[in-house]
Amino acid sequence: MRIAVIYNKESESTTGAYIERIIKEADISYQHFWTQDPNIPKGFNLYFRIDHGDYKYDISPDLRPAIFYAIDTHLKKPYKKIRRQVYHYDVVFCAQKEGAERLHRETKVDTQWIPLGCEPRIHKKLNLEKNYDIGFVGRDAKKFARGRHLELLKKTYPNSFIGEADFRKMAEIYSASKIGFNSSIRNDINMRIFEVMACGCFLLTNYIKNNGFEELFTPGKHLVVYRNDKELLELIEYYLKNEEERERIAKAGYELVVTNHTYFHRVQKMFNYIAFKFGGKFNQLRI
Repeated sequence: MRIAVIYNKESESTTGAYIERIIKEADISYQHFWTQDPNIPKGFNLYFRIDHGDYKYDISPDLRPAIFYAIDTHLKKPYKKIRRQVYHYDVVFCAQKEGAERLHRETKVDTQWIPLGCEPRIHKKLNLEKNYDIGFVGRDAKKFARGRHLELLKKTYPNSFIGEADFRKMAEIYSASKIGFNSSIRNDINMRIFEVMACGCFLLTNYIKNNGFEELFTPGKHLVVYRNDKELLELIEYYLKNEEERERIAKAGYELVVTNHTYFHRVQKMFNYIAFKFGGKFNQLRI
């Protein structure tokens, strides 16, 4: 069994890099290619393309069987580009449940929902003092509610880490934060949700309607959700003052994600589905 793993390897902190590491550690023979590589050869048993946010290129339609892990279906322009490209793939795994359902409805391609996850060797719980009130690692996305929320939190809670950081510092920041904050862009279940919880940090995230959110998490048990700016500040004040309750939720969230929502679990589910769909030699992919 030989797999062509196809994604733009610009960083070690991408979904593609995490998935490649799992494949390598499962001792499955593979070779990495960039999406724009014009010389991806025939002869592999499976062609596995992983979304990296750039849809200028696609793999040749005659490279089969092929699967695609599509991540940005929640964004308008990327969705349109993904939809144009999916027809020659045998399976399209989607990080967002709504994206999987919509793509299948509009293209009739076999789509399966596989959420994002965490990489516990990077997103890990460290024994640090909780020196930050709020922890947020990422871009501010000023066009969306996130930008407004981050400005509000910077002013209200100056003893916080809010901004970009090297991915190798993420575990330190969240482990040292009382509250990990998240604001999704367009109702997406993003990587940050899993990363914060994997660091043993209490997660406060915006309300995500449907999209499989409550199939993955129980609000109030694994994390807490806010629905507006007023509730956001009220919940922060409450959980900053109620450490025991906050840390109980953080512990439950941590145990949930490291047990069920790592990239090992995601690759395992994808490969088990491929084995189920194609059978025969593809059963070698079961890990």
